[in-house]
Amino acid sequence: MKYLPLNPEIFIKNRERFSKELKPNSIAIFVSNDEVPSNGDAIYTFKQNSDLFWLSGVTQEDSMVIIFPDHPDPKYREVLVLVRPNELKEKWDGKRLRADEAKKSSGIQTIVWLDSIDGLLQPWIHLAENIYLDSNENDRKASLVLTREYKFIEDLKKRYPLHQYHRAAKIMKALRAIKTAPEVEVLQQAIDITNNTFQRLLKFIRPGVMEYEIEAEIFHSFLSQRATGAAYNSIIASGDSARTLHYISNNQECKDGDMILMDFGAEYGGYCADLTRTVPVNGKFTRRQKTVYNACLHLHNFAKSLLKPGITIADYTKKVGEEADQVFLKIGLLKKSDIKNATPENPAYWKYMYHGISHHLGIDVHDLGTRTEPIKAGMVFTVEPGIYIEEEKMGVRIENNIWITKNGNKDLMEKIPLTVEEIENLMKK
Repeated sequence: MKYLPLNPEIFIKNRERFSKELKPNSIAIFVSNDEVPSNGDAIYTFKQNSDLFWLSGVTQEDSMVIIFPDHPDPKYREVLVLVRPNELKEKWDGKRLRADEAKKSSGIQTIVWLDSIDGLLQPWIHLAENIYLDSNENDRKASLVLTREYKFIEDLKKRYPLHQYHRAAKIMKALRAIKTAPEVEVLQQAIDITNNTFQRLLKFIRPGVMEYEIEAEIFHSFLSQRATGAAYNSIIASGDSARTLHYISNNQECKDGDMILMDFGAEYGGYCADLTRTVPVNGKFTRRQKTVYNACLHLHNFAKSLLKPGITIADYTKKVGEEADQVFLKIGLLKKSDIKNATPENPAYWKYMYHGISHHLGIDVHDLGTRTEPIKAGMVFTVEPGIYIEEEKMGVRIENNIWITKNGNKDLMEKIPLTVEEIENLMKK
């Protein structure tokens, strides 16, 4: 890992929170992600299962976390399973965790090697009445690939068919949505790296630069600040490309008079930042660009003012949409008849803002969390309204990351330049 060691109390506290949610006499087993082949003899860069990382901070492949709070032997109430270090393999692939290192970074004091776990796991399961197994219950999940966690579920149910099985993911979804203060500190580091990178870009962008050159500057800046890398594929969309929400070609020239929409964020310590800014390529907004940008900024600030404990995402989205109707009317995008003739299923503002305003953020960019229950203190959301005008070949989006607290919300990106004046002044330098 490139980032500095994290505070193990993050993971100790996370396991305590999870253990409290288990039924009596339960064992919970979490397995790492697969190593996925790409082409030939190559594999994709390994990415740890987010739930296993949340519980342990371990980023190594072939790992397991086993939690059994009622085990009669206290040393087996938390177990971290790791692949046994192999001298020959390490000559090829690099060093693997030693037991003392894993204890220090995770806070788990019992380390078991993967090649000896079967003999231990069987008597543990015989002691338990309930087995909690993990699965991917992210609402945005799209892949139908049978991953390691599902293969593990299938295998365990065949071997132990008479136990009561439960969904660990249901508990994890509720817990991971509520970030502890130490988690937010790590997230803030990812955001600060992203801020430094954005301010660097404002001095780099100019007519004639290529989108991929900007992307290269982002990646260089992230790595030089100890980030793991980009939290997701950076969107560097100049001109009309800004209307494509997940534009990642990043192969066009940035032209004088155009704006460029940049959606990027660093990953640090397993946590993801998610920033969007739209800036003029030549450093100066035109009158119309300024009007649309300020309209988007108004919606951004309006949405942020609503994002408090107690409101549901549905009510929040409805209120922002109603405000968007009035803003779009004011800047000449909609007519009163458009709003009058709209339906709840097809609101007028959708023509110019056709995506959600917020999503949960954390270890995953689109992190786990409720979409139906009221928002709670501790959650972290993006706020990212956009305005996309086909007839003007223009797209603007403004996105910050917001931590919900009992006393309102805290903008974790409050130090990142936001207004027209701030952006123009920095680009002028």
